[in-house]
Amino acid sequence: MSVSFQDYISQVKSQVSEVTVNQLKDELEGGTAALVLDVREKHEQENGVIEGAKLVPRGVLEPSIENLVPDRSTEIYIYCAGGVRSAMAAKSLQDLGYQNVHSVEGGFGAWARAGMPVHVQQFLTMDQMDRYSRHLILPEVGEPGQLKLMNSKVLMIGAGGLGSPSAYYLAAAGVGTLGIIDADVVDKSNLQRQILHSEEWVGKPKVDSAKATLQALNGDIEIKTYNTFITSENVMEIIEGYDIVVDGCDNFPTRYLVNDACAMKGIPNVHGSIFRFDGQATIFMPGDEGPCYRCLYPEPPPPGMAPSCQEAGVLGVLPGVVGVIQAIETIKVLLGAGDPLIGRLLTFDALRMSFREMRIRQDPECPMCGENPTITELIDYEQFCSL
Repeated sequence: MSVSFQDYISQVKSQVSEVTVNQLKDELEGGTAALVLDVREKHEQENGVIEGAKLVPRGVLEPSIENLVPDRSTEIYIYCAGGVRSAMAAKSLQDLGYQNVHSVEGGFGAWARAGMPVHVQQFLTMDQMDRYSRHLILPEVGEPGQLKLMNSKVLMIGAGGLGSPSAYYLAAAGVGTLGIIDADVVDKSNLQRQILHSEEWVGKPKVDSAKATLQALNGDIEIKTYNTFITSENVMEIIEGYDIVVDGCDNFPTRYLVNDACAMKGIPNVHGSIFRFDGQATIFMPGDEGPCYRCLYPEPPPPGMAPSCQEAGVLGVLPGVVGVIQAIETIKVLLGAGDPLIGRLLTFDALRMSFREMRIRQDPECPMCGENPTITELIDYEQFCSL
């Protein structure tokens, strides 16, 4: 026996629980652990969503619901534009064994007309979906994670050996704002390892060369440049507003300066360093989560005991390994994914092609992050390291 669509919808609605938008609002304000599902299409969601709702278009609801909601006793509220698709979705989930499913009467239209709060959701453009397609199929990233990267701000300390691969891959990954601070100019000797630069940029500022290279790779992102030395006078102003600092500098005064500034500002510091055939990387996370650079190196080595790469040499491809590790760790922190190198020092020996990991513990006597810190303002780091 055939029935009209209206009769069919009436029959479906008689078999599911319907709630008003006011009832849904009361549930959400009551701190309920219920799940709200928006089953509209993506172009509809661009006009606004109910904050906190999971966006699952009606066409993919059934195939994805078991991964999204494995517990079939979960309280679920479903809304669409006007309450028709949500009723059909609720009936479908009931048939799959979900016990506490409700359709929102009138849908998002009723919610908006009642003056309820509407959250305007950011979505990837078609070009961005194409560019980041390999990220989008990773459950740990997906569209929410990619949007998080695109809204992130990362400051690179140095556009040299470590800053080059780190910045290049962060730009490729879609980190929305990259700041680069470096007062040096491109030298021909840099080209053996500093892949942001090319022969045409020899004698020109590294930050300008880096910006041109990164924007040629990804014109979607913003590149901020600081053609200056980082000092006690400007560091706090420069790092303000950045989510993460990636330290690729090559001298101890700057490392201590960056460490102390990040600790004071509460900004994660992704550290890397290289020497001859060896490299290391770790993350200094402010607060109680992990140690800082001073826990690892309470004092700098005596002058002359730690020659620079200019004095001792460095394998040209080595910073590629360490810099990419820094980029990976930066993305993990931004996404809140995986097990970042907090409290762990990863060392790399290129001659033996081996990695080692060492635990770094927070020093209770550390003058910066210990139980009774004595460093409350930035100091003269050149003098500190010369001593």
